[in-house]
Amino acid sequence: MNDVIYNATEQCFEALVTVHDGDRSRRYACAINAPMTMSFDQAAEGLTRQAERRHMGRGGMHSEIRNIKPSPRSGRPRFDPKAWLQSVAKLNGHRAA
Repeated sequence: MNDVIYNATEQCFEALVTVHDGDRSRRYACAINAPMTMSFDQAAEGLTRQAERRHMGRGGMHSEIRNIKPSPRSGRPRFDPKAWLQSVAKLNGHRAA
């Protein structure tokens, strides 16, 4: 859950809640109507329950983040600038401009 805020105009607590599900994470913008005097723990619990209900129902607007593993390099070695400079220094009769 990120940045729980109280929206005084709408008289509700709001937060962006992330639900992790395997290799995917979904974020839901949640809001619960409550008085400003509600404790943070109660507000966080209500926002979490709302996000979980929406996640299980697969409904509503959400953003999705997939954990993508980087693909392996294509077999060529990494560029080593020190080794390259040493090879340039060993060139006979050639000068860099």
